[in-house]
Amino acid sequence: MKTQFENITPDANSSFKLLLNPRLSDLFYWHFHPEFELVYIEGANGTRHVGSHISKYIGSDLVLIGSNIPHLNFDYGVKTDYKKVVLQIHPTFVQQIFEKITELTAIKALFQLSQYGVAFSGKTKEKIGQKMNKFSTLSPFNQFLEVLHIFQHLAHSEERELLHDQPVKNQFNIKEQNRLRQVYVFIDQHYKRKIGVDEVAGLTNLTKAAFCRYFKKASGYTFTDFLNRYRIGQAKKLLLLGHNVSEACFESGFESLSYFNRIFRRITHENPLAFRNRHLR
Repeated sequence: MKTQFENITPDANSSFKLLLNPRLSDLFYWHFHPEFELVYIEGANGTRHVGSHISKYIGSDLVLIGSNIPHLNFDYGVKTDYKKVVLQIHPTFVQQIFEKITELTAIKALFQLSQYGVAFSGKTKEKIGQKMNKFSTLSPFNQFLEVLHIFQHLAHSEERELLHDQPVKNQFNIKEQNRLRQVYVFIDQHYKRKIGVDEVAGLTNLTKAAFCRYFKKASGYTFTDFLNRYRIGQAKKLLLLGHNVSEACFESGFESLSYFNRIFRRITHENPLAFRNRHLR
């Protein structure tokens, strides 16, 4: 199974990253990131795949995922009209806040348990789900306070289940994770222009051949294939915002409309116009 490293940038004026209703039901996104992640989804029956744990959830789900644990997007394959909220917290924040303040000792213990993957149920799931659905309406300061309330409630809840018998360890070491992050940040910043393999290999202090071997092993894709997939992801966002096919093509970094159409079909199994019309309809 190919594991992708996801680079996450906190929201402006915030220590967290909040994703409100990210729609990935058509995408099998098996990935990991250093950030701790609290996921709430409702109105769906789907697959809970965290580390080596695979199970089904019915109606809704609330799961806390530890740092660098590979996991699948919880809405994969969901066909119903669902709501999904994802709260991502960088390890630095956890170390600076939860691990150093005596009053937050219970939350510190919860984040240690998160390396097992923790699923919550019952009244806990219902109450925290309501809080997360309202999170985006709060000011940054009140969001900070609400995060404390949310994790304090979770830390003392008995309505929880550990998804693994032992803490999950990622197969990628810290050096590889940092190198992948460096490459992904560069792609995120420069995908709209032409990017050569030589340029990225130099960024990682590897020869071209060594970089190609490393990147294929770490990501499961050749660099060119990964870059095309990233650009297609950006193009899909543009198409869903109402841009036409030509705009999506060139604004996402492709230099040829025919090449864009061919790559889009190979990755998504439909042409860009059909994708746009299906989702906008």
